[in-house]
Amino acid sequence: MTRLSDRPSALSSRLAGARFAPRRPRRALAVAAVVSTALAVGATLPATAAPHRPQDTVGQGLVHLVRDDQYPAALAATTEPDGRTRNQVAGVADLRTGAKAPLNGRVRAGSNTKTFTATVVLQLVGEGKVGLDEPVERYLPGLVRGEGIDGRNITVRQILQHTSGLPDYVPYLGDITGSERHAYVQPRTTLDLGLAHGALFAPGAGWEYSNTNYTIAGLIIEKVTGRPLAEEITRRIIDRIGLRHTTFPGVGDERIPGPHPRGYYAAKVGAPLQDMTELDPSWGWAAGQIISTPADLNRFFTALLGGELLAPAQLAEMRTTVPTGGKLWAGARYGLGLISTPLTCGGLAWGHGGDIPGYQTSVGVTERGRAVSVAVTADRHTVKQGPGDVRALVDSALCR
Repeated sequence: MTRLSDRPSALSSRLAGARFAPRRPRRALAVAAVVSTALAVGATLPATAAPHRPQDTVGQGLVHLVRDDQYPAALAATTEPDGRTRNQVAGVADLRTGAKAPLNGRVRAGSNTKTFTATVVLQLVGEGKVGLDEPVERYLPGLVRGEGIDGRNITVRQILQHTSGLPDYVPYLGDITGSERHAYVQPRTTLDLGLAHGALFAPGAGWEYSNTNYTIAGLIIEKVTGRPLAEEITRRIIDRIGLRHTTFPGVGDERIPGPHPRGYYAAKVGAPLQDMTELDPSWGWAAGQIISTPADLNRFFTALLGGELLAPAQLAEMRTTVPTGGKLWAGARYGLGLISTPLTCGGLAWGHGGDIPGYQTSVGVTERGRAVSVAVTADRHTVKQGPGDVRALVDSALCR
């Protein structure tokens, strides 16, 4: 394991607050919540009292995440149905230097990548190049085999929906937060890791979140298009809707480009935070490799749900959900790379979310088109209630 970047006492010594631009911070170690043209959320350090706008749900929530949940930084973007976006941030970008966190900073978006991957597959469905109810075998002949596993009996729909019964490869990766964090991992390696373990259930007979499914989805994209996954996601989504701060890292690229807060990892609840900013994310690939910002995530999900990326028939398929059996969070249902979550004020939030060493993100979009993305700069939880508080902030912001 790499050395810790800071001591717990240093973490607790930094003060957090909230304020709005254009006033300058009184000191570099203050947590800031700033209004701008994009929304970023993050924070976990003790906070001093600071002025908020009336009913500033997001700003107050970010300070809570920093002060009470001990996230080094929290970033958020709130986008209104008319497209206006507000960025806010709390906390510090670097626990060692105390540098303030940037508005709308770039973070590793983790499993939000699955929605990008599913969108490309569904675009190929709309082009008549992939069939949702065709077996995986048609596109990857002889590749998906294992104990109780046969690609002739697993459909593309089941892959995208996590109803394939395929085991997840992530538990078998090795020490990706320590000795192996800089290792390049090929997609076929992660696939083989998953397939080396027996099927969890017969295809269609249950639901289980498995990153192996999205390795297969990525391989289908490459086989059908004849082009690299990163190129297809970039051409079909990132460039198409103008996600200027979203990238799919290239082979060997361990850094996060542009302004970004550093990301941290706690081996267990309450453990010291370890700096995980630089790592090789190749093991995530089609399931979790993308880098983005809160504002770009809002733009992606609102464009997707607004019909800018998929034809109505394919978007309807994506939004057709199945229960997750309580394996995600209360009320969550899974579509094709898309999650619906009941809002406390009624209706649904559509989005996904992502966890990867260093960062955690949560995204929600209402039927009216209001969107909120929250990113925090530690994974796993610094405190037990942290992930739940991140989701609760998305809910309260959407219900405002």
